[in-house]
Amino acid sequence: MIPMEPKTQVPPVREQQHPSSRELQKKGLEMARYFKDFCEAHDLLFYFCGGCCIGAIRHKGFIPWDDDVDFFMPREDYEKLKVLWPREADTQRYTLVTQTETLVDHNLFITIRDNNTTAVKPYQKGIDMCHGLAMDILPLDGCPDSSWQRKKQLFWALLYSLFCAQLVPENHGKKVALLGKIALGLVPSRKLRYRIWKLAEKHMTRYPISQCSAVTELCSGPKYMRNRYPKEWFASSVYREFEGEEFPLPMGYDGYLRMVFGDYMQLPPEEQRQPSHDLLFCDLERDYQAYRGQWDCTADASREK
Repeated sequence: MIPMEPKTQVPPVREQQHPSSRELQKKGLEMARYFKDFCEAHDLLFYFCGGCCIGAIRHKGFIPWDDDVDFFMPREDYEKLKVLWPREADTQRYTLVTQTETLVDHNLFITIRDNNTTAVKPYQKGIDMCHGLAMDILPLDGCPDSSWQRKKQLFWALLYSLFCAQLVPENHGKKVALLGKIALGLVPSRKLRYRIWKLAEKHMTRYPISQCSAVTELCSGPKYMRNRYPKEWFASSVYREFEGEEFPLPMGYDGYLRMVFGDYMQLPPEEQRQPSHDLLFCDLERDYQAYRGQWDCTADASREK
């Protein structure tokens, strides 16, 4: 008889050590490399945004205290990605997660998740989903030239943000939080919330980039959805060094970064040089399924009332 290998014991969560920023960066780079190869193979336009875009220019790699990866994609390519990934990607290794009628992950955008890791975020604890380390994919949408159409777009984008995330907006002032709480309280049904955000998504994305002179980011929260970027900045990509490899940035990265971050080549005050993404728990060596009992991941915290 062939002896069976002993089952690996998973240490209790309280005994686990949070991985270092550098360990998270290495895993993020691995995910970004796969995503780049996939998009290039399927002729999808994509580019770094936010911290990785700054890092590529200022540090030729990750900002030392930044530990996640974010990409922009024009809406047309973003929607193609949703279709292509389940068919063509290595889904045993990486899962594409997007909100549906039956899954409420409290995000407004796609995340690509590493199935062989565990990274539980505070607002997703208790949801039955892939809790692997996440990489955010944010869509860019056409920004209408008409001021009246732009106001309507922002209205629908705010409605989308509230009913897609299904969380009270706590970081935008007491009045906004109160209005959000009232609106969600008036619509407790998951099915109805789904219909509202799908309708809002349809209206806010009705302006093709090809018919607009500018683009905007509607799925990054109220602060960023007001930004209006010349579409030429995002018409194509340019490759720059990042962690010893080449990754794409928007061709107008300098204008984009200055509009959003100001003098992005200037380091922030030392007290601000901290990771901005909190994790309740992270294990880069073990599949999130190993912790189901400890994190109660099979209990859907957003179950319809």
